Amino acid sequence: MTESPPGLLVVGAREIATLAGGVRRGAAQGDLALLAADGRAAADGAAGPALAAYEGRVVALGRREEVEARLVELGIGPDQLEVVDARGGTVTPGLVDAHTHLVFAGTRQAELALRQRGHGYLEILAAGGGILQTVRHTRAANEETLLEHGRRWLAEMLSHGVTTVEAKSGYGLDVETELRLLAVTARLGRAGPVEVVPTFLGAHAVPPEFRDHPAAAEAYLEYVIAEQLPAVVEQGIATSCDVFCERGVFEVPAARRLLRAAQEAGLGARLHADEIHDSGAAALAAEIGALSADHLAAVSPEGIEALGRSADAGNPVVAMLLPATTFYLLRERHAPARALIERGVPVALGTDFNPGSSPVANAQLVLSLACMKLGLSAAEALSAMTVNAAAALGLSATHGSLEEGRHADMVVWDVAGHDLIPYWVGASLVRTVVKRGRVVYGPAA
Repeated sequence: MTESPPGLLVVGAREIATLAGGVRRGAAQGDLALLAADGRAAADGAAGPALAAYEGRVVALGRREEVEARLVELGIGPDQLEVVDARGGTVTPGLVDAHTHLVFAGTRQAELALRQRGHGYLEILAAGGGILQTVRHTRAANEETLLEHGRRWLAEMLSHGVTTVEAKSGYGLDVETELRLLAVTARLGRAGPVEVVPTFLGAHAVPPEFRDHPAAAEAYLEYVIAEQLPAVVEQGIATSCDVFCERGVFEVPAARRLLRAAQEAGLGARLHADEIHDSGAAALAAEIGALSADHLAAVSPEGIEALGRSADAGNPVVAMLLPATTFYLLRERHAPARALIERGVPVALGTDFNPGSSPVANAQLVLSLACMKLGLSAAEALSAMTVNAAAALGLSATHGSLEEGRHADMVVWDVAGHDLIPYWVGASLVRTVVKRGRVVYGPAA
């Protein structure tokens, strides 16, 4: 098999959305830092925007003649470059899906019928369904079964333009299974081509074996802190710790104890925050300097203000919004994206891929839902699933934008402008995906 050249040159694009310049918030949420073809470029491909990568990193952007001149300066010859012809399409950074529950066993399709009959998410959980049903299936699954499942859905995500995925544990709720889930996540990431960022979510629900304890949530949380967290840190795979901070699950004082312990152990902090009720989790995220506060469908004005003050102080907590979850749970109240943006909070998007509340692996569909249900513009949505989503994973220095020195992760879309990506709802628009400067999906020419 012939080895691919170490470099790559993307030409023929109508637009390149670079997202250069860092995290987007406020009015800048819709700034894509576009390189666009003009009339001359339409007639002469040499004048249009282009991008070059070498050894996995972006090395030049601009008009094609400028990029080619820069390659000469760097001593990179044509024989060292694979040419990707965008054919009048749009080039964006690879999408970053920064909130998924990728690795699990079993399905929960019966819950849709329960919700249609008026049963709520927490009600189903309290009856032993929901997350706990997936826990039973996942505990019984071996590593190879979980790997096969993960590979299938990563391939689906890749086909919709995702190059980096966050994957949470949380369907084990015991030391052995949580470690197995993280080990599977690490194996999937090593195999590629999609990069996988592992998160420990031991505090996802209270498992059945603790349910008869008089203070079940508190007893289980102490077990997570005393036994699961040290084992996860010793394993060395997870990069952050998450908690389902919600009334009746793990409330703010418990979440604070766990996340402070995780931060002291060197992990980043993330929260499932204010999804069903205003629990005060957004304010907690700001207080502890979390990477992200996720869901926020029920966040209060006070919670938004706390996140806004944190961003104003130079310590932004990313608001990770998950519109596919609200949609699939048949709820009418979506996260207040416009209020968050207006207050200067950086907004990101994720699929929340999971078997119960968002069996959605199509990131492009989430971009469409963000426009239709959250009121985001196409540009704001794209910022949310690239540069801001990378920030939610602590990857701002390397991922989420196309700038010199950054990872050469990108998508060529078969549309003439970024605003057409969410317009074609659920359509298959991805032509080519590049990860670390290598074509990993679709054709180059």
